Amino acid sequence: MLSLEELARHLGARLVLPSTGDAPAIARVAEPARADATSLVFAEDAASLERALRSAAGAVLVSQSATIPQPVTKALLLAAQPRLAFARAGRLLQPRSVRRGIHATAIVPASAQVADTAAIDAYAVLGESVAIGENSKIGAGCVIADGCHVGADCILHPRVVLYGGVTLGDRVVVHAGAVLGSDGFGYVRDAATGEYLQFPQQGTLAIEDDVEIGANTTVDRSALAETRIERGAKLDNLVHVGHNVVIGRNVVIAAQTGISGSSTVGEGAILGGQVGVGEHADIGADVILGGGAGVLSKKKLRGPGQVFWGRPAQPLRAYLRSLAALAKLAAKQKD
Repeated sequence: MLSLEELARHLGARLVLPSTGDAPAIARVAEPARADATSLVFAEDAASLERALRSAAGAVLVSQSATIPQPVTKALLLAAQPRLAFARAGRLLQPRSVRRGIHATAIVPASAQVADTAAIDAYAVLGESVAIGENSKIGAGCVIADGCHVGADCILHPRVVLYGGVTLGDRVVVHAGAVLGSDGFGYVRDAATGEYLQFPQQGTLAIEDDVEIGANTTVDRSALAETRIERGAKLDNLVHVGHNVVIGRNVVIAAQTGISGSSTVGEGAILGGQVGVGEHADIGADVILGGGAGVLSKKKLRGPGQVFWGRPAQPLRAYLRSLAALAKLAAKQKD
């Protein structure tokens, strides 16, 4: 629970108290319909502000440019980006586990280095020379193979698997069932017999600070060099990242997207659900790929803020023209 003064300071917001002077402590974030006197809600427009002010919430986060009805009837926190400030408030107010130590059923070899403030849950298995940083939590049934490094303040939810040599930075969150550092899908065919032999998959996987990886997502290690997910990237559930891929800072990738080997995704790019990216493709910084888009192998997509859609992916305007032309053709055939 935080006082409104503390919350305003953490969020960089300006506190406006009601005429009554009431300043309740805040324990949680909520939507207006479920709020109580210890709740913080947020509003982005006049209609949502009206609902928020009618609610039982103790305080409202609102844009600093909003028109505030007078007199002020409820404590207000004025922020430049109220939705962002609300997300930060949610993190600040989220209950944190204080449990530390290693569960009796976990397997932790003598060569592992586990910080005193870390927590290792039941039936987790750590390999040789594993390092677990301060305040990190390893969930039940996780397997962390030899030589892995997990930074500070990380959360690995149950049944996460890290293959050998994977490196996680600080504040990385990995959701249940994710597999990091598995072999890439790389094979060489014998022209004489038609048989396939695996190309060496002995590179590394590095996950930088503040990355979040969704449930049942898989990220392959590099063949000979490094697969890397840079700082602040967010991967949804059921995403697959192939070997040698580099994903830039603050990239967002929605569910069921697959990125083939040796492709790059530039800083700030957004990939919608079920996007498919061929090998050696290059997605530029701040490019947006609409849901279901397909990027051909070795294709380069450029243009900050430009939206690409369709299979194969093309600029949105061109894609919509194609759809319109197809609809006209279908109507003509019907006639």
